[in-house]
Amino acid sequence: MTIYQHIRHPHIAARRADRPVKVADQLPQDSAVNRFNTKVAIVITQVVGSMWCAYAFALFDLISLPAAIRGGPSTIVSWVAQTFLQLVLLSIIMVGQNVQAAAADKRAEATFHDASATLHEVAHVQGHQADVSAPGASLLPAVENLRASSATSR
Repeated sequence: MTIYQHIRHPHIAARRADRPVKVADQLPQDSAVNRFNTKVAIVITQVVGSMWCAYAFALFDLISLPAAIRGGPSTIVSWVAQTFLQLVLLSIIMVGQNVQAAAADKRAEATFHDASATLHEVAHVQGHQADVSAPGASLLPAVENLRASSATSR
């Protein structure tokens, strides 16, 4: 007699076939135009989102610094806000976002492996529980017979 019959959730089989989701997996792949546009965007993002580009923008911006200094305080403020910060910080922020995306991919992969390991361990615990329950299940008919016989003898 079986006390418990485990039915595996269908998501477990699907999860075993999957792999962790990465940022690159979210890119459109449906048409040649979308793939081309995505590749161009990725290349531009990688170039502009590098510290070397930030350094190049900073050097480029320094070309107009003497004219900003000659223009006075308001021109300097305008140069810093509209020229230097926008170009240089753009690249630096993109570098930071790339680092954060890589960290998010790594966390997602670790979580995926943790969940897979947990599912594996739970399956072992269920197997162990079935082994432990088997001797008790074989006693159930005898207990039922004792109950029935004691009820009729009263």
